[in-house]
Amino acid sequence: MTDGLSLSIATPLRIVLDETGILSLRGEDASGGFGILPGHADYVTVIDAGVLRWRGESGPWRYCVVRGAVFTVSGGETVHVACRDAVTGDDLATLQAEVAESRRAHDDASRRTRAQSARLHARAIRRLMHGLALGGDTVALDGEGDEP
Repeated sequence: MTDGLSLSIATPLRIVLDETGILSLRGEDASGGFGILPGHADYVTVIDAGVLRWRGESGPWRYCVVRGAVFTVSGGETVHVACRDAVTGDDLATLQAEVAESRRAHDDASRRTRAQSARLHARAIRRLMHGLALGGDTVALDGEGDEP
């Protein structure tokens, strides 16, 4: 038996967590909840979005919200989580509120980007229509002006 699990959580931009001495870890994937203890068999799963929770020998549960994660256990003692995004915290309620606020901000930014794109598209169409109405390229399209 080992002295605990080592847990590393990483995004493409940073190492979010690198901790050892973990005695218990819980998570949830598409098939349901799972638990990992030291000595666990090798394991791989995908977590679309969820909360990982773990604790050491003494101390409270700690939490990490992950999105787009690949979760692996190897050698019964090493847990790696590679994910798109991760936020850690000691209080689940606070962490969930932070994640909800972050999601709202991201959704608002996406909405503003889509609206700006639609405005630019509409402006380009109006300019094109205006140019055609003034006789821009319509001469060649009508067959006129093809005279030798």
